[in-house]
Amino acid sequence: VQLQASGGGLVQAGGSLTLSCTSSGGTLRSYNMGWFRQAPGKEREFVAAIRTSGGSTHYADAVKGRFTIVRDNAKNTLYLQMRSLNPEDTAVYYCAAGTGHILSTIREAERYTYWGQGTQVTVSS
Repeated sequence: VQLQASGGGLVQAGGSLTLSCTSSGGTLRSYNMGWFRQAPGKEREFVAAIRTSGGSTHYADAVKGRFTIVRDNAKNTLYLQMRSLNPEDTAVYYCAAGTGHILSTIREAERYTYWGQGTQVTVSS
């Protein structure tokens, strides 16, 4: 499974962006999927996750109510819909795929096996 994240860019505070993550060489429907982000000088942090069926989602407190994680298994694509962006959301965003998560581990980066290359999101004030 090779993941490719896209959709990043420069946006003003209060704006919206939608990130996409697709796979080449494998289907994503068997994997729990997550979005993580890493800002300069900071550790990678959990943003959102969605289970294989799409029926269960998880969000970091910092993005809850503003970001929505969605998967389209028919299109083999994962999305992160982001609105009400603020400068603190500036980071490189990574998508990730993994299996075997339980509630306590789905937010842990080390529990994901496959990673995309990242897409830069910059929010100007």
